[in-house]
Amino acid sequence: MGNKLSGKDLIKIGFPKNNSINIALGQINRYRKREKKESILTEAKEVLLFPEKFTGHGTWGKVAEGLVNPVQVRMHQLNNTRAPFSIFGENEIDEQAKYQLYDALKLPISVAGALMPDAHSGYGLPIGGVLATDNAVIPYGVGVDIGCRMSLSIFDIPASFFKGKEHQLQAILKDNTKFGMYETHTIRADHELFSRSEFQDIPLLKNLLTKAYKQLGTSGGGNHFVEFGIAKITNPLNEWKIGVGEYFAVLSHSGSRGLGANIAKHYTYLATKQCPLPKNVQHLAWLDLNTHDGQEYWLAMNLAGDYAKACHDDIHRRIAKAIGKRVVVTIENHHNFAWKEIVNGKEAIVHRKGATPANVGELGIIPGSMTAPGFIVQGKGNAESLNSASHGAGRLFSRRKCKESFTQSEINKVLKANDVSLIGGNIDEAPMAYKDINKVMANQNELVDVLGTFTPKIVRMDR
Repeated sequence: MGNKLSGKDLIKIGFPKNNSINIALGQINRYRKREKKESILTEAKEVLLFPEKFTGHGTWGKVAEGLVNPVQVRMHQLNNTRAPFSIFGENEIDEQAKYQLYDALKLPISVAGALMPDAHSGYGLPIGGVLATDNAVIPYGVGVDIGCRMSLSIFDIPASFFKGKEHQLQAILKDNTKFGMYETHTIRADHELFSRSEFQDIPLLKNLLTKAYKQLGTSGGGNHFVEFGIAKITNPLNEWKIGVGEYFAVLSHSGSRGLGANIAKHYTYLATKQCPLPKNVQHLAWLDLNTHDGQEYWLAMNLAGDYAKACHDDIHRRIAKAIGKRVVVTIENHHNFAWKEIVNGKEAIVHRKGATPANVGELGIIPGSMTAPGFIVQGKGNAESLNSASHGAGRLFSRRKCKESFTQSEINKVLKANDVSLIGGNIDEAPMAYKDINKVMANQNELVDVLGTFTPKIVRMDR
């Protein structure tokens, strides 16, 4: 008996001659191929006899589902009509982004949609797209960087703290932040998140635990940043314990690193296999939340979101420690995620891909660019926008266009004119690449109230 397990071995122990054999072989090859054939067959026999005992199990849950209630794989067609939707700041949004939303609204699972004023085209859902679906989650509707988010720490220190400390603060940013694929902290922090059961129960996550541990407290490339700046508070909340004024603050933007990227890749692949769609919308393949893979993605996505928060917390902890001061107010929010929320009186899955949650009273931070202010906001809970707002200014020029249009010396001039110093960063993040944040904010005054602004002064990005 050779050591490679085959379909014949499974048929011998009683597996029906259907897709459950392919599922079993796929799971065994992916997660258990180093184990002895005999012990795997013993387990497989147990799954065959008592499939209900294995519901939700990392390796065997999907096999059990294939035996009891197989996922129906069939070509889905788009509806002829769109689900209801609203567009904010319509004149500022490119046509392609609108058409991407229109296609998404024709999915048979779509309930409602909205487009934020910073929207531009992306993969699957446009960036700045919000889509509510019925009991289904679209991995590309959440995005590749699951839980990409903003975090603002305000210190009870006046803005004048910057005077004469430029070099010292630059050094603090260089020493306490790590960017890109390979940089990690020499002294690593631990976190309770790493003992979460998902890391043990979901085989994919088990293999990503070491990477997640190494990357804690680091930021990605592209438009991710950590920056010192001035928080100008115009409408403080009572619980903030600080009044109207200008304060020293730190703002960070990044997501769930390699952990989130691998989750996105894996479940997007599964979604496209299970949910064939016409070619122009194949990026919108979804996972039914009643299936093994849908449930697993939901757990993995939430873990990645919590991990992204843990990364920001670690960055801010390191910086506060280096400065030797205490943070008095933290404002933070995801903008690449899916939530269970009530839409038109019924629970739906609300995907926000590059959109800020703006439920009644919910706080958020909407950045501008490295030379434009970001806005500290409080949601108004506007149902038309599915309780959402923009996640930034939005791109005017694609990354490729930036490289063709701008030079480093032009960027340096703009930075100098705005009294901003930049560590790292490259041409595709040029301040000129972004829309006018003031225009974007004007187009969403029915979505959020502005409580203050954040103006960048020292910006750190990947090289």
